[in-house]
Amino acid sequence: MKTAISLFSLLLISVFTHAQDLSGRVIDDKQQPITGAYIINISTQEHAHSTDTGRFLLKNCAQGDTLQVIHLGYKTHTEIVENLNHPLIVQLEVSVFQLDEIVVGRSDRALNLLSGIDLTLNPVNSSQEILRKVPGLFIGQHAGGGKAEQIFLRGFDIDHGTDIQLTVDGMPVNMVSHAHGQGYADLHFLIPETIDKIDFGKGPYQADKGNFSTAGYVHFRTKDALEQSTFKLDLGQFNTSRALGLFNLFNTDKDQAYIASEYLTTDGPFESPQNFSRLNVMGKYQTKLSNDGQLGVMASHFQSQWDASGQIPFRALNAGQITRFGAIDDTEGGKTSRTNLALNFQKTIDNNTFIKSNAYYSRYDFELYSNFTFFLRDPENGDQIRQREERELFGFESTWNHSNYLGGVATFIQAGIGMRVDLVEDNELSYTANRSTTLTRVQFGQVRESNTYGFLNTEFEFGKLLINPAIRVDYVSGNYKDALSSTYSSAAVSQVLASSKLNFVYNPNRNLQYFLKTGYGFHSNDTRVVIGESNRNFLPRAFGVDLGTIWKPIPRLITEITLWNLNLEQEFVYVGDEGVVEPSGRTRRSGIDLGVRYQVKDWLFADADWTYTYARSVDEPEGAQYIPLAPIHTFTGGISAQKDEFSGGMKVRHLANRPANEEYSILAKGYTVFDLNLGYKFRQLSWHFSIENLFDVEWEETQFATQSRLQGEAMEGVEEIHFTPGTPFFFKAGISYAF
Repeated sequence: MKTAISLFSLLLISVFTHAQDLSGRVIDDKQQPITGAYIINISTQEHAHSTDTGRFLLKNCAQGDTLQVIHLGYKTHTEIVENLNHPLIVQLEVSVFQLDEIVVGRSDRALNLLSGIDLTLNPVNSSQEILRKVPGLFIGQHAGGGKAEQIFLRGFDIDHGTDIQLTVDGMPVNMVSHAHGQGYADLHFLIPETIDKIDFGKGPYQADKGNFSTAGYVHFRTKDALEQSTFKLDLGQFNTSRALGLFNLFNTDKDQAYIASEYLTTDGPFESPQNFSRLNVMGKYQTKLSNDGQLGVMASHFQSQWDASGQIPFRALNAGQITRFGAIDDTEGGKTSRTNLALNFQKTIDNNTFIKSNAYYSRYDFELYSNFTFFLRDPENGDQIRQREERELFGFESTWNHSNYLGGVATFIQAGIGMRVDLVEDNELSYTANRSTTLTRVQFGQVRESNTYGFLNTEFEFGKLLINPAIRVDYVSGNYKDALSSTYSSAAVSQVLASSKLNFVYNPNRNLQYFLKTGYGFHSNDTRVVIGESNRNFLPRAFGVDLGTIWKPIPRLITEITLWNLNLEQEFVYVGDEGVVEPSGRTRRSGIDLGVRYQVKDWLFADADWTYTYARSVDEPEGAQYIPLAPIHTFTGGISAQKDEFSGGMKVRHLANRPANEEYSILAKGYTVFDLNLGYKFRQLSWHFSIENLFDVEWEETQFATQSRLQGEAMEGVEEIHFTPGTPFFFKAGISYAF
């Protein structure tokens, strides 16, 4: 009888032990959660991923099972399961980056993990360089350094942000119904050294990414804490100087706080000095709450002012009227500022559920003087324009996140709601002279715009197959009051839009993945453009498909190849003679993206990204279907090294020739530019230097096919390429001290 009872007891223990799920949490040496760690049961090959709170749920575990916990930048951790009734706490130890530690897993964004390597080995010291960390993304500056960069991605001339969504700690960067252009995204308030992670994606496939995320999105997350304080000073050619201070106030297991500040000045390579200056101040505080929650507060202020030489026509250069770094009108320029306050709250409900919320407020001012056509419109005073606005922006987003097993199927459910409100005063476009005299106001009024939304994102993992259906619903309304009307004039527009997504990820093994992503997205049009125009859609839709694979053929080599297609209901086209953007018809883009990352040695990395895009307008006649400035071929690549006290790298970027107008009768010339950086660390001191445009090539950073008139020319003017010259050989050096 005793033998029978013992055997029955052992059977029960065996059954219940193997039927149990193991919950746990992955943290670093500062007790902070590690997101995206890969946890695998060597005995059963079951696996899980840690959430934003570091928690995970692993099914079918038994006492004695061996677990491996893997994350890039940390040593692989091995753990023996001893107790299934208590959550397992795994603390990972920081190590050098090793590509063989990357598990392709179920994520379709494995290359995002590698942005951490690039940030460490190739640090950026200007906001302009940050976006270049996204594979295949190109930028161009054409207004003295203070204006938001022009962005190119996946066959888009995105202008300043029309088709890419940019956020910082959940706070939107893009500005709707902006004085200069729809989606205007000025990222210069972000101090590069405070960036912790860069999350990016291409195409409209993420349910939590809404307006402007048609070509893709980029989300920047700033550091919650500093390991130490740092003071940094950089000096360079063209009267360039930059001072940076990172001050660690306190960093305990419960509370962290720091202040960061940056001041930058430069005249640039232009004959007429840019007189550029930028000031950034930021503070961040994080605390753990007693109810298993976490609260974060971020406050920042940014302001800059500058002069600019503007875009110049090739005919003036060829005639010897000006040099490459000269100007037709050097009275361009502007000033801008932004003050931000952001709150982030995270609350763990149980081992499977957490809530994440954020709220934000921004005060924004903008004033820009430009002259695109010189004397075409006004032969006497010139064609200078002023674009100006004052804006308050506020909003919130809250998501409920739940992971569990339903009938043996690993599931993840995310439900979110949010709202954004923009209050814009004195939204203005005026004709001016010498930045001092207002000649005529063309537009002047008040914009009120709001976006209320909700989304449901789900994931179901059937063994090696992950299915991700999701849906998002947006309600956008806009109101414009025209202050130039002799009588009270107010008009409104609103629209509801549902955007569905359906993604598939298949992992035959840990080193190979296939994915198919499909989904609808949208970008909103300027409220002023759509009011009273029945043929202009307020929320034009986009539909995209991505088909690709991520493969690790050998432990230290990762490749990703994607075939994609994206159709838009409505496009934006830059109109040079007015200095604004206007909507046109439907477009179709198809292409291929190829990315390669290879770790040659423990201390040496190589990377390459190549893209090809076929971009056409759908409704235009044959021969006039080209999309102006849409990139066709792009390539970026380089090598990065970190060995003992030395670090550095060389990068190359190539943008091929592309059409500058719809008929491709005007060519925007391509370029190839190399950059170099080197650094050396000795105890608390670090020395570094960088060279932009190492081989001193002549290149055009931004180009537009514009009709303009110089003094003495015929009234109809000339249409040709107008360009801003790219930076020549540019040497900078600096020193930093950590304490």
